[in-house]
Amino acid sequence: MHTYRTHKCGELRLEHAGQPARLSGWMHRKRDHGHLLFVDLRDHYGIAQCVIDTSNANFTVLEGARLETVVTCTGKVVRRSPDTINEQLPTGQVELQVESCVVQSEAELLPIQVNSDAEFPEELRLRHRFLDLRRERLHANIVLRSQVIASIRRRMIEQGFTEFQTPILTSSSPEGARDYLVPSRIHPGKFYALPQAPQQFKQLLMVAGFDRYFQIAPCFRDEDARADRSPGEFYQLDFEMSFVTQDDVFAAIEPVLHGVFVEFRAGRAVSPAPFRRLPYAAAIAKYGSDKPDLRNPIEMANVTETFRGSGFKIFAGQIEQNPAVQVWAIPAPTGGNRAFCDRMNSWAQGEGQPGLGYIFFREGEGAGPVARNLGPERTEQLRAALGLKDGDAVFFVCGVPKAFTAFASTARLRIGRELNLTKDGGFEFCWITDFPMYELNEDTGKIEFSHNPFSMPQGGIEALTTRDPLTILAYQYDIVCNGVELSSGAIRNHRPDIMYKAFAIAGYSQEEVESRFGGMLNAFKFGAPPHGGSAPGIDRIVMLLADEPNIREVVVFPMNQRAEDLLMQAPSTVEPGRLKELHIRLDLPPARKPPST
Repeated sequence: MHTYRTHKCGELRLEHAGQPARLSGWMHRKRDHGHLLFVDLRDHYGIAQCVIDTSNANFTVLEGARLETVVTCTGKVVRRSPDTINEQLPTGQVELQVESCVVQSEAELLPIQVNSDAEFPEELRLRHRFLDLRRERLHANIVLRSQVIASIRRRMIEQGFTEFQTPILTSSSPEGARDYLVPSRIHPGKFYALPQAPQQFKQLLMVAGFDRYFQIAPCFRDEDARADRSPGEFYQLDFEMSFVTQDDVFAAIEPVLHGVFVEFRAGRAVSPAPFRRLPYAAAIAKYGSDKPDLRNPIEMANVTETFRGSGFKIFAGQIEQNPAVQVWAIPAPTGGNRAFCDRMNSWAQGEGQPGLGYIFFREGEGAGPVARNLGPERTEQLRAALGLKDGDAVFFVCGVPKAFTAFASTARLRIGRELNLTKDGGFEFCWITDFPMYELNEDTGKIEFSHNPFSMPQGGIEALTTRDPLTILAYQYDIVCNGVELSSGAIRNHRPDIMYKAFAIAGYSQEEVESRFGGMLNAFKFGAPPHGGSAPGIDRIVMLLADEPNIREVVVFPMNQRAEDLLMQAPSTVEPGRLKELHIRLDLPPARKPPST
């Protein structure tokens, strides 16, 4: 018999009854029935019930051991009596009748309970992550992550992609975040950068003629944490393709994403491929966001003309004074009662807004202060244009759209949730396309790249030389699911002449472009194929599939919000001798003084 186990804890079934078995695992639960002690033994594969009576010399060993002690139990598999069968467990029809046991590792008093769904402070969980990972939900999340990655890898290979690994120690790349820098010992004063993404390397692979590349790529960015973003490092499905249009990229990756979500959806609906496509301008106009949650059916509308010159002076006056002012309507089907409308208005004020104007419809007409001042004719025009009926309502936001779209988007989401309009439990995908190539920095008055500087402008060199830069669109696209941006991508700018011109519009000299992006630029001068790709985030995919609101719940060893690894105590100080070897002298900020008492 094997030293530690003949079966895994989750393997025992009715057909094993009568057979000898040896199990090893952690003591998950104990139930003392006086003359009998029941122990749930847990390993990676599941739970098996072990039973021992007081006549056995090992009874006191198991009785005195704390939960999470690792033990090996040997005995015979027996059928449970009918009244003790547990249909909730795959092993619930049998139990191990313990004949002998060995304590492999005794557990001390636990800082967090493993056999409980109770909430514990995040700092405590991260400091004892090895215990946290034993808990059922988190353990299942990490297994799911592994399965998702394996599925993605298989599907990418089936789509004709070849896996490559790109360098970790590299040079700085303009991805929009701060780099993590690594000092060079043999090149004093110089630093490597950890890659924010393998952007330039994957494009160079296309120039090298490999056609279809992918990897599950680690990426490093020195940025603040968010619920859907880990500080420090994250993983993405990085891929690139040669001789492709935007449509080709979509056609290649949609079967992969759709297939993975169908495989792990657990009965939830997945929007079919091809996914819906929304131009950026339409997404902003309808949803107030370039990452809309399409489970919510509410679509906003521009109703500025309805209020222009109307009796509702609060809006009409703003429209008259500033031609940039617009009024957007947020329909609220089934929300047509004063209590709900007043509640939304109070919520808006709590969000720092002056309020949220509304009309609700009853007995064939609009009600509320906005309707009274707008007048019955305009109110009816509004109702007809928005397709509203008795029992419905509509809310309004007014101002310069750039200032209120974020709030309007939040209000749309809240209305959808409050009125139970949002279809929870499914996955709705869409592509956001046609992003602006440039945007105006209102503080400096300068034109800047709005998305990815390496994207191909729509219209190519002709558009760059003949059109207003702020009207030029790019072959840039995002894939969005349930309001979560999974990735950005683009058809790349593979021509040096177009690249020089594109960067010149954003204020870069030719010398600066060559200095910062010389490696890729020089490669393009030796024959580069048209190419494009994207990089859906692995962490975010798993977060959606696991139905977790925080990305740290699907990462094995995450950092906290301050980019600290509490388990391994990183970052940490370095001894002076090591700093000297790296030619580094510290210039630390003054220590903060404790507050006076």
